[in-house]
Amino acid sequence: MTTVPLFVKWGKESFELQFVTDAGVKGLKSELEEKTGVPADRMKLMAKSKGLWKGVLKDELDLSSIDFAAALAKTKGSPLQILLMGSATQLAGPKTKTVFLEDLPPEEIARVAEPSGLVNMGNTCYLNSVVQCLRAVDPFRKGLRTLFVGQQPNSNTMFLSALKDLYGNLDRTADPVPPANFVRVTKMAFPQFNQTGPQGQPMQQDAEEFYSGLLTVAAQETSDTSSLEASPQELQGATNLVDAVFGTIMEETLTCDESPEEPPVTTTDLHRKLVCNIQGGTAGQNVSHISEGILLGLEGKIEKNSELLGRNAQWTRRQRLSRLPPILVVQFGRFYWKATPDSQDHAGVKCKIMKKVSFSSTLDVYEFCSPKVQETLKASRDKALKEDEERIQKKLDGVEGADVEMKEDDEDEELKAALAMSVESAPVGPGLPAHFQGQYELFAAVTHKGRDADGGHYMSWVRSSAGSSKVDTIGDTDELNEDWFVFNDDEVSPCKTEDILKLQGGGDYDMSYLNFYRAKK
Repeated sequence: MTTVPLFVKWGKESFELQFVTDAGVKGLKSELEEKTGVPADRMKLMAKSKGLWKGVLKDELDLSSIDFAAALAKTKGSPLQILLMGSATQLAGPKTKTVFLEDLPPEEIARVAEPSGLVNMGNTCYLNSVVQCLRAVDPFRKGLRTLFVGQQPNSNTMFLSALKDLYGNLDRTADPVPPANFVRVTKMAFPQFNQTGPQGQPMQQDAEEFYSGLLTVAAQETSDTSSLEASPQELQGATNLVDAVFGTIMEETLTCDESPEEPPVTTTDLHRKLVCNIQGGTAGQNVSHISEGILLGLEGKIEKNSELLGRNAQWTRRQRLSRLPPILVVQFGRFYWKATPDSQDHAGVKCKIMKKVSFSSTLDVYEFCSPKVQETLKASRDKALKEDEERIQKKLDGVEGADVEMKEDDEDEELKAALAMSVESAPVGPGLPAHFQGQYELFAAVTHKGRDADGGHYMSWVRSSAGSSKVDTIGDTDELNEDWFVFNDDEVSPCKTEDILKLQGGGDYDMSYLNFYRAKK
């Protein structure tokens, strides 16, 4: 009696069995029927291993004519593989009860369905796009929930309360939400957004102006910073939630070009966004990447009074970040005001720059930081680099274990000094990951489409909070092709990171206007 090990593939299922060849084809089918429920007369058996039968196994085939020993030799002792085709007469019932999406309450549907969009209430795409991007900022959302309006609400608290209610409505339904009340209180808080055209229709507004106005109002009303879970030392003077989440301290140094003896003038100021100057500066400067535009905006020449010279002189302006935020927003300077001296009213005209400016899903701000912040970031980078080198060396030496702690004896003196400095120095910002290295990841963007600066259309693009089960890279790059959603007012569609990286400008397609980054862990 000869026993042969078989590996049977049946649809998505597979199993092994020990088959006695003396039982013949009828015995094989009987055994398979017991395991799968597929009737023998409905079975089709095909051999995947070489040296067995060709095509579909016939009932009259004499299995003793097959040299199973030779076939097993070809598989080097592994079971012989056969393919079973056919449906069982009785399907096994589901292990869990099937629940249809339409049977769930709206709140449950909203958790599993695509995020809901916002209805355009008449040229309100500028508002809808910013609201959807800020919806992905958890500390800001948590701060709104703790907002206290009081018995005598003002336009600011009414505005923020309406925004909080709007986010609640978006969380409770998968259907598009009309932001009627929020649009109404927005026009009360910001009268400039209540402008109408010649026919009485609402005029298109600037998404960045709405973003800045929203944060200004929120900064006045959100003194509670507990949602960020940051210590007073990390806050570094931030007295409200908006400045703790979005604010960066800009350190500006002015040096006189015409009088080296003139002492430098250093001041600090709060900024809630960085600006990417894509218009370029002096002759020969061409901005093609977001980092070039940011750096160009942080440096320049100005004319101011020199006390030593007793007159106006040329000064060099240099700005650097001395406090980093957990959420960093970058505005592409696509709109500018152009003088029209030859026109009848000399009023000027608002223009749009269409040129292409590339960016990736990660922004490194090390070059934009002050020397003190750079020292802390460098210490974290050196530590991470050394751990990676040790991990690689361990693998090359054949030692298992992914996480390798640094050994005191192996650290060089320069690295130990940098680490000691990072421990003693103050944190570089509130709510940042431990050992932050100065890298931010893109998670949302507001885009503008059209050549008219006072018209066109805004949309928002937000990275999926659920994440991708399997993430591929984009082409030959290291960029991960994550899941995103594009919000065209009430229409919401899935997209990928590769679609986001096409929003660089250079044509009539949607181009990025506001990029939202968060500190990378």
